Amino acid sequence: MATTTTTEAATEVAHEGAKAGMPQLDPTHFANQIFWLAVTLVLIFFVLKLVALPRIGGTLATRRGTIINDLAAAEELKQKVAAAENAYNDALVSARAEAGKIVTAAKADIQLDLNAAIAKADAEISAKAEESAGRIGEIRAGAQDAISEVAKDTAGELVAALGGQSDAASITAAVNARLKG
Repeated sequence: MATTTTTEAATEVAHEGAKAGMPQLDPTHFANQIFWLAVTLVLIFFVLKLVALPRIGGTLATRRGTIINDLAAAEELKQKVAAAENAYNDALVSARAEAGKIVTAAKADIQLDLNAAIAKADAEISAKAEESAGRIGEIRAGAQDAISEVAKDTAGELVAALGGQSDAASITAAVNARLKG
């Protein structure tokens, strides 16, 4: 009987402890709590295994695929950009070469026009120079004649002023001799 009293006394102490403290710490409820803990953990495990983890895995696979596709698209765009840049540089080089050809052709055309204009101007200048030379020759001839006439008149006047007799033939001969040098 002593053992039953000890068990009953322990139970009473436990009930009094549960009443006085937290019921979860009551040792009489430990077996029940452990059972429901195991059931809850098994349910959580199956819910995670059958529902949550496949969804998470699918999401991760989708993200991984999206990342791989995006990286492939970025690499493809990078190659297209490099090709476009090369095409641009090639077009720029050919445009510069074409511009150089155009400039060279324009310079040649301008040089031809300039040479033609210079030749025309030289011809005009030569014609005007010949015309001017002819006029100058005429003016010289006229000037020589005028000088000869003025010299003859002056010589005749001087001879008359000095009191001598002058004949036109001797004055003309003297002036012509002096003009010739």
